[in-house]
Amino acid sequence: MPTETVWLFDLDNTLHDCSRHIFQRIDRNMADLMMRWLNLDRARADALRLAYWKRYGATAAGLELHHGIAAADFIAAAHDFDVRGLVHAEPGLSRKLALLPGRKILLTNAPERYARAVLRELKITQHFELIWTIDHMHLQGRLRCKPSKAMLRQLLARLRVPAHRVVLVDDTFANLRSAKAVGMRTMLCHHPGTPHNARHHGRSAYVDRRIKSIADLLNGRQRYPLA
Repeated sequence: MPTETVWLFDLDNTLHDCSRHIFQRIDRNMADLMMRWLNLDRARADALRLAYWKRYGATAAGLELHHGIAAADFIAAAHDFDVRGLVHAEPGLSRKLALLPGRKILLTNAPERYARAVLRELKITQHFELIWTIDHMHLQGRLRCKPSKAMLRQLLARLRVPAHRVVLVDDTFANLRSAKAVGMRTMLCHHPGTPHNARHHGRSAYVDRRIKSIADLLNGRQRYPLA
């Protein structure tokens, strides 16, 4: 339908709860890689990992820009583990996504192999017409992952839809700020385990709605009418 909503769903801490197991595994893997590849101790590796994540939206982007480490290699190695038994999500997630009208796109800074593995574990792959991961986020030879506005505009061009018909559902404020700046609508899927969420109180100008679960999207009070 030409006027249907296009939903951009983040993956980690939005469609499933990463804070129980997976984030710890990824963070540990990233620190181990940086210790080996950059000859750092763990404290310095952890500090640099967080600094690049805050500045660029992904540690891999900072490593590629400042150290010449291919982002694809770093991301693939950091996410090289079996997600079976580690994925946790709200009950009935597949049914809820099926009931939500509109097109659904996965938009994640994770690598495609990991993203597809998580979707399979959640049994929701069939709901997404496009899976847009960090593997697809290079522009003019440079990695441009969330919260890059240029990447979001590139995705809009790929989808061939105006920004006002697109809703980003994400747990990270910086990503929602960029989405609002390019004209998208925004929903914060609040997760207490997401870094920096606790610092934000009240209503942010770039957050149109706050939800706590995908079920809230089906609640009449949270339904997102077309503009």
